[in-house]
Amino acid sequence: MAVVVYTDYVYRERGGVVYGERAFALFLTALGERLGGLTIIGRLDPEPGPMHYALPSSARFVALPHYSSLAGPVAVLSSLWRSVHQFWSTLDEDDSVWVLGPQPHAVALALVGLLRRRSVVLGVRQDFPTYVRSRRPSRRWMHRAADLLELCWRTLARRCPVVVVGPELAHRYRHAPRLLEIAVSLVSAGDIDAGERAARRPYGDELRLLSVGRLDREKNPLLLADVLAILRRADPRWRLVVCGEGPLESVLADRLAELGVADHSELRGYVAIGSGLLELYRSSHVFLHVSLTEGMPQVLIEAFASGVPVVATAVGGVRAAVGDAALLIAPEDPGAAAAAAQRIAADAGLRGRLERTGFATARRHTLEGETARVAEFIDRGRATDSKPVPVATDGPP
Repeated sequence: MAVVVYTDYVYRERGGVVYGERAFALFLTALGERLGGLTIIGRLDPEPGPMHYALPSSARFVALPHYSSLAGPVAVLSSLWRSVHQFWSTLDEDDSVWVLGPQPHAVALALVGLLRRRSVVLGVRQDFPTYVRSRRPSRRWMHRAADLLELCWRTLARRCPVVVVGPELAHRYRHAPRLLEIAVSLVSAGDIDAGERAARRPYGDELRLLSVGRLDREKNPLLLADVLAILRRADPRWRLVVCGEGPLESVLADRLAELGVADHSELRGYVAIGSGLLELYRSSHVFLHVSLTEGMPQVLIEAFASGVPVVATAVGGVRAAVGDAALLIAPEDPGAAAAAAQRIAADAGLRGRLERTGFATARRHTLEGETARVAEFIDRGRATDSKPVPVATDGPP
């Protein structure tokens, strides 16, 4: 039987093919191949928008009523009310559920799974209350709602096995009956081999500073403009390339123009991992990640696999996860970020050390390895919970 996976991401359909907006769809696809089948539950947005990752024809997709944002409680509750029956009927055919939360629909699906006596595994990718506060700093009611959802999720985690991303979340959910810490990786062993071949890039000419990620408040993208301005005052060879889309894209463009460095930067928009992103990593000189909150960002694994030295903010589980594979800095400090990038450009020995430790970290967290670990963890839950699975036809009680 297939595993049901829910995460609060948006999907769209075109020509009978369902597309995921986020690259996590690639991780789920690889996981489904290991588990013998995959059912993805998600919001299906009827409006045009980003469609980057086609789900395989072997995956079953269950569409939930769409809502645009958790900031609209009426739409969220309306979608949730109509989704419960979908959850119930979906589990007629599947015996395992991996629910990534703690969003409202995730809590509901986990409870339905327990009522249906399925094997329920929870997933946690980030510190949800901190994420909400960073995105909506003035919405106090959302802060309280996030705290309540987090409490519900931790309560469920005392009953259900949990997969977490990064060591900070592993510590937070350490009371779960079973716990698996992972890194979400989209790079294969072959990608790392290609990165090692490209590692000896010259640092004598233009210096490319690369950033990859959503242009949202919690990712702090406006800091990139300040870092570039500082770097160029000391060395005019620096150039910034930003890959990502989001609500702050135009704001970042304005900030670059305000600081007089717009002509030395490129906003590439979203670049899919199979459409040249890894080549951008391999041709860059420093990868800069300035997020305010993280579990263990997959972009760091991509940078390590490509042999580009990394500067990252020491937030969430980053410090414990990457160790000395990156130069770590405090968040919201453009001077520290610029100084770290300058150190890398000037010190070949430092670059070599970061490349070696980065490759070693990436090899511990390949797509093949991480999906194998999650599949084994879910299968172990199936074996533990192996009991006759009742098939209900009457809908939720």
